[in-house]
Amino acid sequence: MLMQRVITAVILAPLAIAGFVMLDGLWFALFVGAVVVLGAWEWARLGGETSQKGRVVYALAVALLLGGLYRDAWPAQYVLVPALAWWSVAVVLIARYPNGVGLWAGSMICQLFGLFVLIPAWYGLIWLKAQDNGLWLILAVLVLVWAADIGAYCAGKTWGRNKLLPRVSPGKTIEGLAGGMVLTQLLTLVALLYLGWTLQGILLGQLTALLVVLFSVVGDLTESMFKRDQGLKDSSNLLPGHGGVMDRIDSLTAAIPVFALCWLVIGSQLG
Repeated sequence: MLMQRVITAVILAPLAIAGFVMLDGLWFALFVGAVVVLGAWEWARLGGETSQKGRVVYALAVALLLGGLYRDAWPAQYVLVPALAWWSVAVVLIARYPNGVGLWAGSMICQLFGLFVLIPAWYGLIWLKAQDNGLWLILAVLVLVWAADIGAYCAGKTWGRNKLLPRVSPGKTIEGLAGGMVLTQLLTLVALLYLGWTLQGILLGQLTALLVVLFSVVGDLTESMFKRDQGLKDSSNLLPGHGGVMDRIDSLTAAIPVFALCWLVIGSQLG
């Protein structure tokens, strides 16, 4: 298992880095879109679709929506604000789980949820890449999510005693969540001081980092909830040793649109 994880990471990491650094415009949209369409194929299964045909149809439908959204170039707020609304609903769903599952499990509503999970994440990356210093903005949100995971893992292993939401994800603890928040706040503060941001910019940057980290946890827990409801350990076996695409991007599906919306609203006031 460890060797599989290493081999997969060695192959995929350079491809991902090259795609983010070298591609722009339509090619970048297609690059990210391919990942999202694979995620859609997996999401159909999380939503209760058991047939391969149904999963492929759902993935193709998402691909068509991405194409239409790219062609029509919707204003950012039309996509990012509904995403924030969805992730706020997701907070309620995971907090109440398993209560209320009967209203959405295995239904078209669950497939609709997938659109709010995947499409804004794709759009958020496309929009961020098009901004000034877009690559650095994308790197910032990636580092926040990775650092939150590292901080949560270390704090959870060392001090974890109190379960966060055991009915959704038994391994996550309140101490782990706190560790991820503390580490990302410290890293954000150091980075913004180094960049010479104003006091107002630092405060807004710290708030943005906090929101991004909290919603990244919501994204992780949301996928865990759907997997648990379907009795699945992984979203698929597309990535040997790593599970599926959704298992790798679940936190980012929430973090990216929240980060992009924060930058849209307050980016001009930062720095």
